[in-house]
Order: sequence, then structure tokens, then C-alpha cells
Amino acid sequence: MSVSAYGANPFLDARDDKPVSANFRGTEWGEQIQEEEIPLTARVVTTRVAKMRWGAIFKIEFTDLKSRAKNRRKIQPDYFIVTNERIVLLNEENNEAAVKKVSGIDQPPAFEPGDIYGISSGSFSHEDGLWKATIEVKGDLCTYQSNHPSGHFKKVVWKKGVDLIEYSMGSGAMANGFRLKRTAGRHAL
Repeated sequence: MSVSAYGANPFLDARDDKPVSANFRGTEWGEQIQEEEIPLTARVVTTRVAKMRWGAIFKIEFTDLKSRAKNRRKIQPDYFIVTNERIVLLNEENNEAAVKKVSGIDQPPAFEPGDIYGISSGSFSHEDGLWKATIEVKGDLCTYQSNHPSGHFKKVVWKKGVDLIEYSMGSGAMANGFRLKRTAGRHAL
């Protein structure tokens, strides 16, 4: 793999390291929720936490989650390694330590196919046991979808020049999950 200088990924990029927030709205469901689905809102904060000559690392946090559910939902932050061609989930036990390690190397680390969440063009698919993941770029959208026959799923949609516009996940048979979509606006913090 040749290493080129990092220009920008069309689906996840930042001019600087300042956090940028966007409002998301959707629904959540679960065994603890009486109704089939109830409204859920969140503020999503995207921050570039490292920049290297070959790419960057972003942290995407879900804050200010609000709904009528008795038990407040928590969504763990995701860290993504971003190159010109890929958006890859940083999937380590201690992501903050991994950011320091990865940001100090001269070229992108080897990526596991199951950790790829975005591509610059075309399509990509990967199977791991019963899990099937597909990524497809159509127009200005890049859609990642991962599904398991039990009903477990995850969907992440990126938009060129905007970054994350949809984030959804759930456990089998609608046992627990949520769908969040970006509403208008993007705000520097």
C-alpha cells in the first residue's frame, strides 16, 4: 500500500480541531419502553483529535440525549481513522491510548475489513460469520449497513461535505435500539 499525503475524505473531514455539533432527531425502542417507539433527540459532536500526513482521527460523541424513557440511553463515542479512501472504526479497548499510538505512526495501520465504515467511491461488502456488512456510495451519500439474521443491525450514513447524517443500531427482534437522523444546521462549539 502506497502512502499518499492526506488531502481530505469527502465524507468526514474538518478544517481544524475545533468541535462541531449538530442536532439529531429520531426514535428509540426497547423492552423497558411501553410504546413501540418514542421520540429521541441528541446532539452529535464531531472533533478531529489527531492529524497525520496520511489521515486523521475523529471522535464522534452523542451528548444531551433526551426522551421520555425511564432509563436514559447512553451511546458510547466512536473514534474513526480517516484516510482519503476510507473511514475505519478505531475498535480498541482504550481508544484514547490507541489515538496516541496511531497518530504517531508513519502510515495507516492495517485495517480489519469489519471495521471499515465508509469508502470514497464504489461499494464494499464483508461477512463475518452470520454478520453481513455492506458499504455503498451513491451520489453524495455513503451508507454502511451491518445486519445479523437475529435482527441485530447498525446503519451509518455519511454525506459529502457534511459528515454523519444518520446513526442507527438495534438488538434482535426490536428488543432495544434507536434511529437518529441529522436535522438542519451545524454549529462550531
